[in-house]
Amino acid sequence: MDLKKNITSIFIVPTLKINRDDLFNNNCINGYLLDPRRDVQYKDAVYLLFKPNNMDVFREFLEREYERTKDIIDDYDYEDGFVVVVYKLNKKWKKDFLLVKEGLYSKTSQDFQNQFPKVLKVVKRGIHKDETSLQYRIFKKTEDLRKHWESKIGCEISEDAEIWPLFELKNETLDLEKLKQEETV
Repeated sequence: MDLKKNITSIFIVPTLKINRDDLFNNNCINGYLLDPRRDVQYKDAVYLLFKPNNMDVFREFLEREYERTKDIIDDYDYEDGFVVVVYKLNKKWKKDFLLVKEGLYSKTSQDFQNQFPKVLKVVKRGIHKDETSLQYRIFKKTEDLRKHWESKIGCEISEDAEIWPLFELKNETLDLEKLKQEETV
């Protein structure tokens, strides 16, 4: 399943401080702010959707997470091997999360921005290299990201404009049926 990461996954999930390898190895699909299939909707929470390839490895990860943090509110299974783990959000970042939802990424606090690495170690075609993180590029409105969007949309973007798409609640809401359809395409 090759899905694009949504805004919740880019800006909110990293504040949970979950090991990136654990997310990748357990096939974390995306983070969401709502799960309309559930009767209970948690306020100030993120719903992480997984489709683990190995349930034993996933259970070990989940046990470690319950030991690592007290912020897990719930976990539950859906059909077809999907699992959701619900985390309570850190209230410290509430203002920053609101700015993210307003599309004002560069206006988030420096303390919030410092939660994200400037550089990530990535492996492309077997070669290890350092790459500037997406969050850093968005926060700092880097020239390369501006040029990327300008070429994509075919017009110039003003220097003071934010250079990342706006938050849309439908993209941040868990829609399992839509995901299953995309999976079969």
